[in-house]
Amino acid sequence: MGKSIIYSILFLKCPQCREGEFLEAHPYKLSNMNKVKKNCPKCQLKYSIEPSFYTGSMYVSYGVGIAVAVAVYVLTLIFGLDFGPTGILTSIVIALIITMPYIGAVSKSIWAHFFFKYDPNILKKAA
Repeated sequence: MGKSIIYSILFLKCPQCREGEFLEAHPYKLSNMNKVKKNCPKCQLKYSIEPSFYTGSMYVSYGVGIAVAVAVYVLTLIFGLDFGPTGILTSIVIALIITMPYIGAVSKSIWAHFFFKYDPNILKKAA
């Protein structure tokens, strides 16, 4: 599973080699929150094609946020929690606030995976 695209996105790995770290620090480290490295430490891929490249990840972030909100709502239905409309809205907002740094990081990772293709031989070429 270490080389799958899902693993690479969820664990914030390089889209080209799927081994190098994508972010400078953990998404919840607020001083460096969601700061993308300049290059992959393993294959030396330049992570930014142009200035403000990751601005487009805001659109992906919206979709991921909606998915989290729907998941929270479905979980309240599955577990039979009767919060009422205000309670459900509050639980969705709390979940979004808690997951906000990770949603931003995963959105940047998804965005990068749209533009950079996986090359299983890249590490052999770089060595």
